[in-house]
Amino acid sequence: MHVTIALILTVGLVVFLALGMPIGMSLCTIGCIGFMVSSGSVLSWLQLISMPMKLANSLQNFLLLSIPLFILAAKIMNGSSITNRIFSFANTIVGWLPGGLGHANIVASLIFAGMSGTAVSDAAGLGQIEIEAMTSNGYDTKFAAGVTAASSTIAPIFPPSVPMVMYATVSGASVGALFIGGVIPGLLMTVSMMAIVYVMALKRHYPRVPFPSFKVLWTSFWKALVPMMTPVILLVGIWSGKFTTTEAAVVATMYALVVSFFVFREMNFRHLWQILKETARETASIAFVTASAAFYGWVLAKCGVTNAVATWLSQITDSPIVFMLIINIALLVIGCFMEAIAAILVFGPVLMQAVAALAIDPVYFGVIMVLNLMIGLLTPPFGVCLFVTADVAKISFKDMVKGVAPFYIPLFGTLILITLFPGLITWLPSLLG
Repeated sequence: MHVTIALILTVGLVVFLALGMPIGMSLCTIGCIGFMVSSGSVLSWLQLISMPMKLANSLQNFLLLSIPLFILAAKIMNGSSITNRIFSFANTIVGWLPGGLGHANIVASLIFAGMSGTAVSDAAGLGQIEIEAMTSNGYDTKFAAGVTAASSTIAPIFPPSVPMVMYATVSGASVGALFIGGVIPGLLMTVSMMAIVYVMALKRHYPRVPFPSFKVLWTSFWKALVPMMTPVILLVGIWSGKFTTTEAAVVATMYALVVSFFVFREMNFRHLWQILKETARETASIAFVTASAAFYGWVLAKCGVTNAVATWLSQITDSPIVFMLIINIALLVIGCFMEAIAAILVFGPVLMQAVAALAIDPVYFGVIMVLNLMIGLLTPPFGVCLFVTADVAKISFKDMVKGVAPFYIPLFGTLILITLFPGLITWLPSLLG
């Protein structure tokens, strides 16, 4: 029976997604079907009356309040010259390397990661500035788009991170530890991507700018200093215990408002109202997916699928490393077809039982899970960042895939490295307590 229900819930979800049904509706619909098939009697279907309550209750989590606030902070930052200042500073410090603007693209994404928390915000916010700058200076459009899409995946790994907040809600892991645990993997992604750009730039003879003078470097740094303080304030505040993750999101939003309104004086109330509407729309979409995924997970648990899968996974091997390698493959496949937040909410509770049975650190597992799903944002057929960046660059989806292909090497390399050496994730949180 467990196998039958699992097949219905899994295959049905894939079919609905392939037909183009929105992820939230797909999860709700197949969840209802799976529940009715497993119930065995028409009278038991009446329990579905409680479905709206289950959808609403799944959102009663104080931690979830941080998500719209992080989104709002990123949009406010994007609404001023902050993105230009960040990219200009990144170009100043690394633009003298072969393929300078490619390196600046990656470094700017690392800096912006400390404000946005999502890959799509990075791709849509910095993407247009980065791609226009690169193409106007002789870089191939496919290469520019590929660098932009690949570097956007740093945002959910380097703190703060919206997907890690979602993972914390289903795992009980410390959000602060998850944020700090993503620092070293985020830096590894940055360095390895820059290595690929360096090799490609030498091969294709891409241009670079002269080494900056101290005056130019100082001026660029001073202009970017205020927005670059955002991740510092967040990390220090969370680590020192001055505020929680949700309070950190409030601080980030207020900081973005003060900077945009009073420091740079580039924001007005009309623009802010538009940003608030966009944030509300995106938050509603995320909330519906979150609630739908929680209902789908409840059906999985009620039908016994969760326990069955967890038991099966824990029996495959008693080696945590072998288990993690298997899970990596599974998550990479899942990431190709399912949006990251939905995947975390659906599969997180299932996998956490096996993770606990094998005594695997939940922070270590969480960072690896998020990185797997971020790679999924760059893989066909449903890679969201591929579609967003292709639209910004005005190129075909086929060319977009070709442009991002070389960057699978650093992404998979980082994934394998942090999987085999858990200390790369757990060392810093342990050091900071």
